[in-house]
Amino acid sequence: MSTGLEQVRERMAEFLNSRGVSAVTAWPMAPRREPERTVAVVSLRGCKVEPGGLQNYLGDRFDEETGRWEERYGRKARLTLGLDLYAPEKGDGQAVQWAFDKLVQVLLLEEPEGLAVEELSCGQTVRDGESRRLKRPVDAVCTAWLSAGTDAGGAFTDFDLRGVMKV
Repeated sequence: MSTGLEQVRERMAEFLNSRGVSAVTAWPMAPRREPERTVAVVSLRGCKVEPGGLQNYLGDRFDEETGRWEERYGRKARLTLGLDLYAPEKGDGQAVQWAFDKLVQVLLLEEPEGLAVEELSCGQTVRDGESRRLKRPVDAVCTAWLSAGTDAGGAFTDFDLRGVMKV
């Protein structure tokens, strides 16, 4: 059974790429070539969960596929995502600044489905000797709901990443 957290990095990277910010996930399963452009590397730095309701009970939902009602359980999660920016070492860091400006613009105008961006912060651009690139660390603190349903026998099915209800 999954916890839903494995979806977070991929969902954020897909969202950023679809909005014109080049992004990859940290620690990919397959080897990749070093990009010659500025790229955001998405990682999960922290996760803090809170109860979602009385014993994490969120209510009932009708499952169209099975034609049955299922009970939903879940927890509210506060996730810290690393969106570290890397750029080729040549240059004065302008490419990193441009990428950060674009990243902020994208996350202020929209949010990835299931992730509500609450905080965005960055550090200084530095030369990363290990990768021989310029690096600017970026943190995005997001809120999400990790929810799961139960089958007819009461066993949990896979968790889903759900967004925060907007008022």
